Amino acid sequence: MAAAEKAQRYEAFVSDVLQRDLSVTPGVSGGFWGPQDAAAPLHTQVDLGCNFFVSAEVPDPRRVFVALGFGFFAELTLPEALRHLERRSSLLQR
Repeated sequence: MAAAEKAQRYEAFVSDVLQRDLSVTPGVSGGFWGPQDAAAPLHTQVDLGCNFFVSAEVPDPRRVFVALGFGFFAELTLPEALRHLERRSSLLQR
């Protein structure tokens, strides 16, 4: 099997199977999942680039950095970050 054909098969698998599965996974689309208590560790997904996400744990989520775009980040409390993500999500859905 040629390398180009193999790459096309992987791309098709990612777009047809993995992205579909990710879209129906509860909690992943919002960015944060897990306990919302500020004292408990925060479980989240981090984009490493090219929509490749890994699971991450923030041991003390009282303050988190949120990517604003164009290389800018804001240090926010967890409730502020969740409000920001909800507003951003609603704008993107419109």
